[in-house]
Amino acid sequence: MAGGSDGLPVRLSSRSYGGTRGPAVRDMGFDQPLLWVVVTLLAWGLVMVYSASIALPDNPRFGNYAPTHFVTRHAFFMSIGLLAAVVAFQFPMHVWEKLAPWLFALTLVLLALVLIPQLGKAVNGARRWIPLGVMNFQPSELAKLAVLLYAADYMVRKMEVKERFFRAVMPMAFAVGVVGMLLLAQPDMGAFMVIVVIAMGILFLGGVNARMFFLMALVVIGAFAVMVMTSEFRRARVFAYLDPWSVEHALGKGYQLSHSLIAFGRGEIFGVGLGGSVEKLHWLPEAHTDFLLAVIGEEFGLIGVLLLIGLFLWLTRRIMDIGRQAIALDQVFSGLVAQGIGVWMGFQAFINIGVNLGALPTKGLTLPLMSYGGSAILINLVALAIVLRIDYENRQMMRGGRK
Repeated sequence: MAGGSDGLPVRLSSRSYGGTRGPAVRDMGFDQPLLWVVVTLLAWGLVMVYSASIALPDNPRFGNYAPTHFVTRHAFFMSIGLLAAVVAFQFPMHVWEKLAPWLFALTLVLLALVLIPQLGKAVNGARRWIPLGVMNFQPSELAKLAVLLYAADYMVRKMEVKERFFRAVMPMAFAVGVVGMLLLAQPDMGAFMVIVVIAMGILFLGGVNARMFFLMALVVIGAFAVMVMTSEFRRARVFAYLDPWSVEHALGKGYQLSHSLIAFGRGEIFGVGLGGSVEKLHWLPEAHTDFLLAVIGEEFGLIGVLLLIGLFLWLTRRIMDIGRQAIALDQVFSGLVAQGIGVWMGFQAFINIGVNLGALPTKGLTLPLMSYGGSAILINLVALAIVLRIDYENRQMMRGGRK
């Protein structure tokens, strides 16, 4: 991208942001194409959750559930998420900036509470949920948004010392480390990985010393490698990823991946048609959550997968553009929040797609806006409502009005 006033304002001071020129803003309340892409992903996800889960009651484990159990609950989660998104949109960004430290503190409390056996709910050996009656809430999903807001607020406060690496970064690194310890105790390495990427993305976009930043990135990569190699369970997943078809792994740690690849193979170019998936019939575990894309690939083929990837690429790019526009208007906090959400959505979609396609080791991360899961849908929609609020305030400022 060309430098100068048209370049991304990554290395500039907050006073310089106002002189940059961002994308053109249409004279409407908020970004309607962004809204419709989100609605498209939600609707497609709802249909696919129904398709992927309709046969689950045939399994004795889900024998008491109706065929529509999961799609009904998913629709209920979407309704709660949309209501929460409407509420979130009403809060101006200066209110979110004031709430950021308090939301971060609340998240730390919830992450600690979930580890208490009497409060936290364990599933498949992981204690990640707090039962709330109507749904099981997963604090790690809230942690993604809370760390994002806190990191953006932190960078605004530290803008004067952003080139002094240790003064700018070490307090934030400590805060993320505390969150990481609580997440790894659950354990939830996937959520921790996303949070680290969000925090590092905001630090980089906020303008910390680039040379030291990349050194820190190498340290983080090394730390994750050590965590993988010192954990027998995680190490087994990596070996299964390298050779999922071997006798040792095909019926063990490589089972999900091998059946995911079979699903994509059956889909070929145009797919077997909506509802025609065979892998979802008790062959592919977690077909309605982590491996929803495999069912999409089987039923819609290569065309459907490419369309989905295109939607997520467009969504990520548009969110980043909204953040750039906010920074161009000297709204640094808003800009970093939007770009952080873009990094979050893009990175998590990339990981989920890579895992489903066998390009990355198996990791329990859902496909944003589409996979079954109440907490993820709720927080994703709140985050995107904040993006729409940022865009709304951008347009108000471009027209000379108040935020």
